[in-house]
Amino acid sequence: MIPQHLHPLFWDVNLDSFNPTLFPDYTIARILELGDEIAVKWMRENFSESEIKRVIATERRLSKKSANFWALVYGMVPDDVAALRPGT
Repeated sequence: MIPQHLHPLFWDVNLDSFNPTLFPDYTIARILELGDEIAVKWMRENFSESEIKRVIATERRLSKKSANFWALVYGMVPDDVAALRPGT
């Protein structure tokens, strides 16, 4: 389940029944876009690096600013990040 300190990031779901492992793309993208250091630490403890990189590569809803930042953090080429491709 989502720890109490991350509840503000997930204002739009029923946190009593939300299981982040069933919705990894949504959970990871929300933390990449809105999370702080504590949220990112929790994300890294609960999701593999390959899952996080897959979300960075495929999630078009990330802002260009967030997508660029996380691409740099994870050593990804901008062309491999959906939110950074032309037309997005």
